[in-house]
Amino acid sequence: MSDPATSDLAGVASATVGAVDPVVTVVGIGDDGWAGLSEAARRELRAAEVLMGGARQLGLVPETGAGPGAGQGAGRGAGRGAGHGAGPGIEPGAERVVWPSPLLPALPALIASHRGRRVCVLASGDPMFHGIGTTLVRLLGADRVRVLPHPSSVSLACARLGWAADRVEVVSLVARPAEVLHPVVHDGRRVLVLSADGRTPARVAGLLNARGYGASPMTVLERLGGAGERAVSGTAATWSLPATHDLNVVAVECRADAGTVPLPRLPGLPDEAFEHDGQLTKSEVRAVTLSRLAPVPGQLLWDVGAGAGSIGIEWMRAHPDNRAVAVESHPGRAAAVARNAAALGVPGLDVVTGAAPDALAGLEPPDAVFVGGGVTVPGMVEACWGALRPGGRLVANAVTVESEAVLARWHGRLGGGMVRLAVSRAAPVGGFTGWRPMMPVTIWTAVKPPVPEEKR
Repeated sequence: MSDPATSDLAGVASATVGAVDPVVTVVGIGDDGWAGLSEAARRELRAAEVLMGGARQLGLVPETGAGPGAGQGAGRGAGRGAGHGAGPGIEPGAERVVWPSPLLPALPALIASHRGRRVCVLASGDPMFHGIGTTLVRLLGADRVRVLPHPSSVSLACARLGWAADRVEVVSLVARPAEVLHPVVHDGRRVLVLSADGRTPARVAGLLNARGYGASPMTVLERLGGAGERAVSGTAATWSLPATHDLNVVAVECRADAGTVPLPRLPGLPDEAFEHDGQLTKSEVRAVTLSRLAPVPGQLLWDVGAGAGSIGIEWMRAHPDNRAVAVESHPGRAAAVARNAAALGVPGLDVVTGAAPDALAGLEPPDAVFVGGGVTVPGMVEACWGALRPGGRLVANAVTVESEAVLARWHGRLGGGMVRLAVSRAAPVGGFTGWRPMMPVTIWTAVKPPVPEEKR
């Protein structure tokens, strides 16, 4: 289970909060509380002047008044050390700071306000796995953060189930829609879902049923490692619990119902997987187009003239870190793009309703651009090429003589590669089967030269 307080921090940029001395220590803690902590973690907590964390994590660290100096030394550093505090817990005196909400905007100033004090941050399980530890490292630098991890909920769940942790897909639904599960739902695969709350298991069951995976066994593991640990099992089709304990992990063994169509991550999904009005890059052409775009993990694509959004959607499905902006002038199609993105597991696709090239102004520079429509619009290719990052790829498709002529001119000016695809699909011809040709598509690909090292 990842910390809900840190769910919005994944994209935090590096920030400067000044020199922090001493190092900020991050201690992972489980539902077993103080009893499950290592002696090293206990020493750090006893020595801390400031404890930060969510209310639940702070509540797992008790105070004790026993031992020499109990109740004394409320000043900085007084009476706190590895040798103080007989019995479980820490001595009174350390300041406890509950995370504000929202945390991200407040975090730099919060850390800076305690500069010079011994700060210890509490996190659920492994702080470097969907946790606050990674955020603090980005904020302060690895040399300013010391992490003492506890077993993560994934490790505990795999231990209970006998699953190999390196063969399991892990998806967090903390502050994320259930649709992000779609790309990992495949027959025979095992998935661990980090829940946002007790309603998450029912959401997972509903998604699996809708996708044709109602036969999938589900086990909800509550309060892993704690005295109240419990497992509840069933299948997606028979799941009836509206809510479980908020602290839970959902384990799913994906089993497809008869007739369920697989939706792999490789490009070229069936055309029927998309809602569209005919403005769709067809499956065979889409597979070749995406191979030219070369989706690289973490990169950004502009899908210009998105139609049904199929190129941007399959770009994002290629890797969970990939991002895309779909630009579509037709409001109805733009709405369909958003629905397709959610249905196919990439609800984070950014849909811009507007006509390119004007609608491209102000967008983040892309690593790749696909122009699926509008290459004949004055200034379109110029705007896309100008915005493209050095080393980026521009791919444009043409089906008319006029648009093909535009691509030929740009090919003569910038070079690159051109390919024409002529695809025919088998179709009934009376009582027989014949080949029904699709419109040929010309694909132009160009790579923007990198910036010379002397000009960087």
